[in-house]
Amino acid sequence: MSPTAEVSNTLNAGALPTVTATAARRAVFPFTAIVGQEEMKLALLLNVIDPKIGGVMIMGDRGTGKSTTIRALTDLLPEIEVVADDPFNSHPTDPDLMSDEVRDRTLSQTDIKIARKKVQMVDLPLGATEDRVCGTIDIEKALSEGVKAFEPGLLAKANRGILYVDEVNLLDDHLVDVLLDSAASGWNTVEREGISIRHPAKFILIGSGNPEEGELRPQLLDRFGMHAEIRTVKDPNLRVEIVEQRSSFDQNPAEFLAKYQREQDEMQQRLVEAQERLKSVTIDRELRVKISQVCAELDVDGLRGDLVTNRAAKAFTALECRTEVTVDDIRRVMTLCLRHRLRKDPLESIDSGYKVTKVFDRVFGLETTEG
Repeated sequence: MSPTAEVSNTLNAGALPTVTATAARRAVFPFTAIVGQEEMKLALLLNVIDPKIGGVMIMGDRGTGKSTTIRALTDLLPEIEVVADDPFNSHPTDPDLMSDEVRDRTLSQTDIKIARKKVQMVDLPLGATEDRVCGTIDIEKALSEGVKAFEPGLLAKANRGILYVDEVNLLDDHLVDVLLDSAASGWNTVEREGISIRHPAKFILIGSGNPEEGELRPQLLDRFGMHAEIRTVKDPNLRVEIVEQRSSFDQNPAEFLAKYQREQDEMQQRLVEAQERLKSVTIDRELRVKISQVCAELDVDGLRGDLVTNRAAKAFTALECRTEVTVDDIRRVMTLCLRHRLRKDPLESIDSGYKVTKVFDRVFGLETTEG
Protein backbone atom coordinates (compact mmCIF):
# COMPACT_ATOMS: atom_id res chain seq x y z
CA MET A 1 0.00 0.00 0.00
CA SER A 2 1.37 3.39 -0.92
CA PRO A 3 1.66 6.35 1.47
CA THR A 4 -1.05 8.16 -0.46
CA ALA A 5 -3.56 5.39 0.07
CA GLU A 6 -3.17 5.49 3.80
CA VAL A 7 -4.35 9.06 4.08
CA SER A 8 -7.83 7.81 3.29
CA ASN A 9 -7.79 5.22 6.09
CA THR A 10 -9.83 6.76 8.88
CA LEU A 11 -10.09 5.24 12.33
CA ASN A 12 -13.36 4.74 14.13
CA ALA A 13 -14.15 7.75 16.27
CA GLY A 14 -12.79 7.35 19.77
CA ALA A 15 -11.11 4.03 19.02
CA LEU A 16 -7.57 5.16 19.72
CA PRO A 17 -6.02 8.31 21.21
CA THR A 18 -4.28 10.52 18.67
CA VAL A 19 -1.13 12.55 19.11
CA THR A 20 -0.66 15.42 16.67
CA ALA A 21 2.98 16.01 15.84
CA THR A 22 3.88 19.41 14.48
CA ALA A 23 7.35 20.44 13.53
CA ALA A 24 8.78 23.32 11.61
CA ARG A 25 10.11 22.13 8.25
CA ARG A 26 12.32 23.87 5.80
CA ALA A 27 10.72 25.01 2.57
CA VAL A 28 10.81 22.50 -0.29
CA PHE A 29 10.46 23.48 -3.94
CA PRO A 30 6.89 22.56 -4.99
CA PHE A 31 6.48 19.55 -7.28
CA THR A 32 3.88 21.27 -9.47
CA ALA A 33 6.28 24.16 -10.17
CA ILE A 34 8.99 21.93 -11.68
CA VAL A 35 9.43 22.70 -15.38
CA GLY A 36 10.26 19.93 -17.85
CA GLN A 37 11.57 16.40 -17.08
CA GLU A 38 8.08 14.99 -17.66
CA GLU A 39 9.36 11.41 -17.98
CA MET A 40 10.96 11.45 -14.54
CA LYS A 41 7.93 13.08 -12.90
CA LEU A 42 5.54 10.57 -14.47
CA ALA A 43 7.61 7.59 -13.31
CA LEU A 44 7.69 8.95 -9.75
CA LEU A 45 3.94 9.60 -9.65
CA LEU A 46 3.11 6.13 -10.95
CA ASN A 47 5.26 4.51 -8.26
CA VAL A 48 3.44 6.51 -5.60
CA ILE A 49 0.10 5.29 -6.94
CA ASP A 50 1.33 1.68 -7.08
CA PRO A 51 4.60 1.01 -5.19
CA LYS A 52 4.51 -2.59 -6.45
CA ILE A 53 5.76 -1.25 -9.79
CA GLY A 54 9.17 -1.61 -8.18
CA GLY A 55 10.83 1.78 -7.99
CA VAL A 56 12.58 4.05 -10.47
CA MET A 57 16.11 4.27 -11.79
CA ILE A 58 16.81 7.83 -13.00
CA MET A 59 19.86 8.26 -15.20
CA GLY A 60 20.96 11.58 -16.63
CA ASP A 61 23.23 14.59 -16.62
CA ARG A 62 24.36 16.36 -13.46
CA GLY A 63 22.38 19.39 -12.35
CA THR A 64 19.11 18.33 -13.97
CA GLY A 65 17.01 18.48 -10.81
CA LYS A 66 16.90 14.81 -9.82
CA SER A 67 17.21 15.37 -6.07
CA THR A 68 15.00 18.48 -6.15
CA THR A 69 12.19 16.58 -7.89
CA ILE A 70 12.33 13.63 -5.50
CA ARG A 71 12.26 15.88 -2.42
CA ALA A 72 9.39 17.82 -3.96
CA LEU A 73 7.44 14.60 -4.51
CA THR A 74 7.94 13.55 -0.88
CA ASP A 75 6.76 16.94 0.36
CA LEU A 76 3.68 16.67 -1.87
CA LEU A 77 2.46 13.46 -0.24
CA PRO A 78 -0.11 13.68 2.57
CA GLU A 79 0.70 12.87 6.17
CA ILE A 80 0.31 9.27 7.30
CA GLU A 81 -0.82 7.79 10.60
CA VAL A 82 1.85 5.90 12.52
CA VAL A 83 2.16 4.28 15.93
CA ALA A 84 3.75 6.92 18.18
CA ASP A 85 7.37 6.24 19.22
CA ASP A 86 7.65 3.23 16.91
CA PRO A 87 10.97 3.22 14.98
CA PHE A 88 9.41 1.40 12.01
CA ASN A 89 6.55 3.84 11.25
CA SER A 90 4.11 0.99 11.89
CA HIS A 91 0.55 1.39 10.64
CA PRO A 92 -1.92 1.48 13.56
CA THR A 93 -4.46 -0.86 11.92
CA ASP A 94 -2.86 -2.74 8.99
CA PRO A 95 -1.04 -5.89 10.27
CA ASP A 96 1.07 -6.10 7.09
CA LEU A 97 2.60 -2.73 7.90
CA MET A 98 3.21 -3.36 11.61
CA SER A 99 6.33 -4.45 13.42
CA ASP A 100 6.02 -7.69 15.41
CA GLU A 101 5.99 -5.73 18.67
CA VAL A 102 3.12 -3.48 17.58
CA ARG A 103 1.19 -6.48 16.28
CA ASP A 104 1.58 -8.20 19.66
CA ARG A 105 0.39 -5.06 21.44
CA THR A 106 -2.61 -4.89 19.10
CA LEU A 107 -3.53 -8.54 19.71
CA SER A 108 -3.30 -8.02 23.46
CA GLN A 109 -5.55 -4.96 23.03
CA THR A 110 -2.99 -2.63 24.59
CA ASP A 111 -3.74 1.05 24.04
CA ILE A 112 -1.77 2.41 21.10
CA LYS A 113 -1.10 6.10 20.65
CA ILE A 114 -1.19 7.41 17.11
CA ALA A 115 0.83 10.22 15.59
CA ARG A 116 0.63 11.87 12.19
CA LYS A 117 3.82 12.54 10.29
CA LYS A 118 5.05 13.45 6.85
CA VAL A 119 6.15 10.63 4.59
CA GLN A 120 9.87 10.07 5.12
CA MET A 121 12.47 10.41 2.39
CA VAL A 122 15.62 8.64 3.50
CA ASP A 123 18.92 9.42 1.76
CA LEU A 124 21.33 6.50 1.60
CA PRO A 125 24.92 7.75 1.51
CA LEU A 126 27.42 6.00 -0.75
CA GLY A 127 29.68 5.10 2.16
CA ALA A 128 26.94 3.38 4.18
CA THR A 129 27.75 -0.02 5.66
CA GLU A 130 25.36 -2.97 5.67
CA ASP A 131 24.84 -2.49 9.44
CA ARG A 132 23.87 1.14 8.84
CA VAL A 133 21.40 0.10 6.15
CA CYS A 134 19.85 -2.99 7.76
CA GLY A 135 20.35 -2.32 11.47
CA THR A 136 22.36 -4.15 14.13
CA ILE A 137 21.68 -6.56 16.99
CA ASP A 138 23.40 -5.95 20.35
CA ILE A 139 24.53 -9.48 21.15
CA GLU A 140 25.85 -8.64 24.62
CA LYS A 141 22.55 -7.11 25.70
CA ALA A 142 20.64 -9.97 24.13
CA LEU A 143 22.66 -12.54 26.07
CA SER A 144 22.88 -10.69 29.39
CA GLU A 145 19.31 -9.34 29.56
CA GLY A 146 17.52 -11.88 27.41
CA VAL A 147 15.98 -9.27 25.11
CA LYS A 148 16.35 -8.75 21.39
CA ALA A 149 18.26 -5.45 21.43
CA PHE A 150 17.96 -4.05 17.91
CA GLU A 151 19.34 -0.78 16.60
CA PRO A 152 17.21 0.10 13.54
CA GLY A 153 18.89 1.09 10.27
CA LEU A 154 17.90 3.15 7.26
CA LEU A 155 15.49 0.49 5.99
CA ALA A 156 13.47 0.83 9.20
CA LYS A 157 13.31 4.59 8.84
CA ALA A 158 12.26 4.29 5.19
CA ASN A 159 9.30 1.97 5.89
CA ARG A 160 6.13 3.42 4.29
CA GLY A 161 8.25 6.13 2.71
CA ILE A 162 10.84 6.72 -0.01
CA LEU A 163 14.45 5.49 -0.03
CA TYR A 164 16.65 7.57 -2.31
CA VAL A 165 20.12 6.49 -3.44
CA ASP A 166 22.02 9.11 -5.40
CA GLU A 167 24.84 7.76 -7.59
CA VAL A 168 23.42 4.27 -7.12
CA ASN A 169 25.67 3.04 -9.91
CA LEU A 170 28.64 3.72 -7.59
CA LEU A 171 27.12 1.82 -4.66
CA ASP A 172 28.47 -1.62 -3.79
CA ASP A 173 26.51 -4.27 -5.74
CA HIS A 174 25.88 -6.26 -2.57
CA LEU A 175 24.16 -3.29 -0.91
CA VAL A 176 22.07 -2.64 -4.02
CA ASP A 177 20.98 -6.28 -3.89
CA VAL A 178 19.97 -5.90 -0.22
CA LEU A 179 17.91 -2.80 -1.04
CA LEU A 180 16.17 -4.45 -3.97
CA ASP A 181 15.40 -7.60 -1.97
CA SER A 182 13.84 -5.56 0.86
CA ALA A 183 11.87 -3.41 -1.58
CA ALA A 184 10.51 -6.53 -3.31
CA SER A 185 9.64 -8.53 -0.17
CA GLY A 186 8.57 -5.64 2.05
CA TRP A 187 10.57 -7.03 4.99
CA ASN A 188 14.08 -6.66 6.34
CA THR A 189 15.61 -9.52 8.34
CA VAL A 190 18.77 -9.18 10.43
CA GLU A 191 20.44 -12.32 11.76
CA ARG A 192 23.45 -12.60 14.04
CA GLU A 193 24.74 -15.38 16.27
CA GLY A 194 21.50 -17.31 16.02
CA ILE A 195 19.33 -14.28 16.83
CA SER A 196 16.92 -13.11 14.12
CA ILE A 197 14.91 -9.89 13.99
CA ARG A 198 12.67 -8.72 11.19
CA HIS A 199 10.62 -5.61 10.55
CA PRO A 200 8.45 -4.21 7.71
CA ALA A 201 10.44 -2.36 5.04
CA LYS A 202 7.94 -1.31 2.39
CA PHE A 203 9.28 1.70 0.55
CA ILE A 204 9.59 3.18 -2.92
CA LEU A 205 13.18 2.73 -4.05
CA ILE A 206 14.52 5.54 -6.21
CA GLY A 207 18.04 5.44 -7.59
CA SER A 208 19.77 8.07 -9.67
CA GLY A 209 23.09 8.35 -11.40
CA ASN A 210 25.15 9.70 -14.26
CA PRO A 211 25.74 7.12 -17.04
CA GLU A 212 29.20 8.58 -17.62
CA GLU A 213 30.23 7.15 -14.24
CA GLY A 214 29.16 3.61 -15.13
CA GLU A 215 25.99 1.57 -15.42
CA LEU A 216 24.50 -0.88 -12.95
CA ARG A 217 24.96 -4.54 -13.76
CA PRO A 218 22.03 -5.74 -15.96
CA GLN A 219 20.92 -8.19 -13.25
CA LEU A 220 20.44 -5.30 -10.82
CA LEU A 221 19.12 -2.79 -13.35
CA ASP A 222 16.38 -5.23 -14.35
CA ARG A 223 15.12 -5.27 -10.74
CA PHE A 224 14.08 -1.60 -10.92
CA GLY A 225 10.53 -1.32 -12.17
CA MET A 226 11.08 1.75 -14.36
CA HIS A 227 14.01 3.55 -15.95
CA ALA A 228 13.73 7.27 -16.67
CA GLU A 229 16.24 9.17 -18.76
CA ILE A 230 16.71 12.89 -18.24
CA ARG A 231 18.73 15.32 -20.29
CA THR A 232 19.84 18.90 -19.83
CA VAL A 233 17.23 21.26 -21.30
CA LYS A 234 18.46 22.78 -24.59
CA ASP A 235 15.67 25.28 -25.29
CA PRO A 236 16.96 28.73 -24.17
CA ASN A 237 13.48 29.97 -23.25
CA LEU A 238 12.81 26.95 -21.08
CA ARG A 239 16.22 27.29 -19.41
CA VAL A 240 15.42 30.92 -18.56
CA GLU A 241 12.05 29.88 -17.13
CA ILE A 242 13.71 27.24 -14.91
CA VAL A 243 16.30 29.74 -13.64
CA GLU A 244 13.61 32.35 -12.92
CA GLN A 245 11.50 29.81 -11.03
CA ARG A 246 14.43 28.81 -8.86
CA SER A 247 15.45 32.42 -8.21
CA SER A 248 11.91 33.35 -7.17
CA PHE A 249 11.78 30.42 -4.76
CA ASP A 250 15.17 31.23 -3.21
CA GLN A 251 14.32 34.91 -2.74
CA ASN A 252 10.95 34.37 -1.06
CA PRO A 253 10.07 30.69 -0.41
CA ALA A 254 6.85 31.45 1.50
CA GLU A 255 5.43 33.63 -1.29
CA PHE A 256 6.46 31.13 -3.97
CA LEU A 257 4.88 28.22 -2.09
CA ALA A 258 1.66 30.17 -1.54
CA LYS A 259 1.46 30.77 -5.29
CA TYR A 260 1.46 27.02 -5.97
CA GLN A 261 -0.49 25.85 -2.91
CA ARG A 262 -3.73 25.28 -4.81
CA GLU A 263 -1.99 23.21 -7.50
CA GLN A 264 -0.17 21.23 -4.81
CA ASP A 265 -3.42 20.47 -2.99
CA GLU A 266 -5.09 19.40 -6.22
CA MET A 267 -2.20 17.11 -7.17
CA GLN A 268 -2.17 15.57 -3.69
CA GLN A 269 -5.89 14.86 -3.90
CA ARG A 270 -5.47 13.46 -7.42
CA LEU A 271 -2.86 10.99 -6.13
CA VAL A 272 -5.05 9.89 -3.23
CA GLU A 273 -8.02 9.32 -5.55
CA ALA A 274 -5.84 7.49 -8.09
CA GLN A 275 -4.64 5.11 -5.37
CA GLU A 276 -8.23 4.28 -4.51
CA ARG A 277 -9.30 4.06 -8.18
CA LEU A 278 -6.45 1.67 -8.98
CA LYS A 279 -8.38 -1.20 -7.38
CA SER A 280 -11.10 -0.97 -10.03
CA VAL A 281 -8.89 -0.39 -13.11
CA THR A 282 -9.08 -3.19 -15.69
CA ILE A 283 -7.00 -4.05 -18.72
CA ASP A 284 -8.45 -6.07 -21.59
CA ARG A 285 -6.92 -9.50 -22.19
CA GLU A 286 -6.15 -8.64 -25.82
CA LEU A 287 -4.05 -5.70 -24.65
CA ARG A 288 -2.24 -7.88 -22.10
CA VAL A 289 -1.42 -10.38 -24.84
CA LYS A 290 0.01 -7.60 -27.01
CA ILE A 291 2.12 -6.29 -24.10
CA SER A 292 3.62 -9.76 -23.72
CA GLN A 293 4.10 -9.98 -27.50
CA VAL A 294 6.13 -6.74 -27.42
CA CYS A 295 8.26 -8.11 -24.55
CA ALA A 296 8.82 -11.37 -26.43
CA GLU A 297 9.80 -9.66 -29.69
CA LEU A 298 12.22 -7.41 -27.79
CA ASP A 299 13.76 -10.58 -26.30
CA VAL A 300 13.20 -9.36 -22.73
CA ASP A 301 14.38 -11.96 -20.20
CA GLY A 302 11.85 -13.22 -17.67
CA LEU A 303 8.36 -11.86 -17.05
CA ARG A 304 9.20 -8.81 -14.96
CA GLY A 305 8.80 -6.54 -17.99
CA ASP A 306 5.29 -7.87 -18.65
CA LEU A 307 4.24 -7.46 -15.02
CA VAL A 308 5.63 -3.96 -14.60
CA THR A 309 4.12 -2.71 -17.86
CA ASN A 310 0.69 -3.98 -16.84
CA ARG A 311 0.96 -2.35 -13.41
CA ALA A 312 2.28 0.94 -14.78
CA ALA A 313 -0.46 1.13 -17.43
CA LYS A 314 -3.12 0.62 -14.74
CA ALA A 315 -1.52 3.27 -12.52
CA PHE A 316 -1.44 5.74 -15.42
CA THR A 317 -5.10 5.03 -16.18
CA ALA A 318 -5.97 5.67 -12.52
CA LEU A 319 -4.00 8.93 -12.60
CA GLU A 320 -6.02 9.98 -15.67
CA CYS A 321 -9.27 9.40 -13.72
CA ARG A 322 -10.36 6.39 -15.79
CA THR A 323 -10.88 2.69 -15.04
CA GLU A 324 -10.18 1.02 -18.39
CA VAL A 325 -6.68 0.88 -19.86
CA THR A 326 -6.28 2.09 -23.45
CA VAL A 327 -3.55 1.54 -26.05
CA ASP A 328 -2.36 5.10 -25.47
CA ASP A 329 -1.98 4.43 -21.74
CA ILE A 330 0.32 1.52 -22.54
CA ARG A 331 2.27 3.61 -25.03
CA ARG A 332 2.92 6.27 -22.38
CA VAL A 333 4.56 3.82 -19.95
CA MET A 334 6.06 1.04 -22.04
CA THR A 335 9.40 2.67 -22.81
CA LEU A 336 9.86 3.52 -19.13
CA CYS A 337 9.22 -0.11 -18.23
CA LEU A 338 11.28 -1.86 -20.90
CA ARG A 339 14.20 0.26 -22.14
CA HIS A 340 16.57 -1.00 -19.41
CA ARG A 341 15.65 -4.64 -19.99
CA LEU A 342 16.78 -4.87 -23.62
CA ARG A 343 19.81 -6.90 -24.53
CA LYS A 344 22.46 -4.67 -26.01
CA ASP A 345 25.96 -4.52 -27.35
CA PRO A 346 28.48 -3.94 -24.50
CA LEU A 347 29.60 -0.72 -26.19
CA GLU A 348 26.05 0.56 -26.66
CA SER A 349 24.32 2.78 -24.11
CA ILE A 350 20.75 2.09 -22.95
CA ASP A 351 18.36 2.58 -25.83
CA SER A 352 16.48 5.86 -25.58
CA GLY A 353 13.26 4.13 -26.50
CA TYR A 354 13.43 3.85 -30.28
CA LYS A 355 13.50 0.04 -30.30
CA VAL A 356 10.60 -0.22 -27.85
CA THR A 357 8.49 2.31 -29.76
CA LYS A 358 9.16 0.64 -33.10
CA VAL A 359 8.09 -2.83 -31.89
CA PHE A 360 5.14 -1.35 -29.97
CA ASP A 361 3.81 0.38 -33.09
CA ARG A 362 4.12 -2.81 -35.15
CA VAL A 363 2.43 -5.09 -32.57
CA PHE A 364 -0.39 -2.62 -31.84
CA GLY A 365 -0.92 -1.86 -35.53
CA LEU A 366 0.14 1.78 -35.31
CA GLU A 367 2.88 1.71 -37.93
CA THR A 368 2.88 4.51 -40.50
CA THR A 369 4.18 4.07 -44.02
CA GLU A 370 6.89 6.54 -44.91
CA GLY A 371 6.91 7.73 -48.48
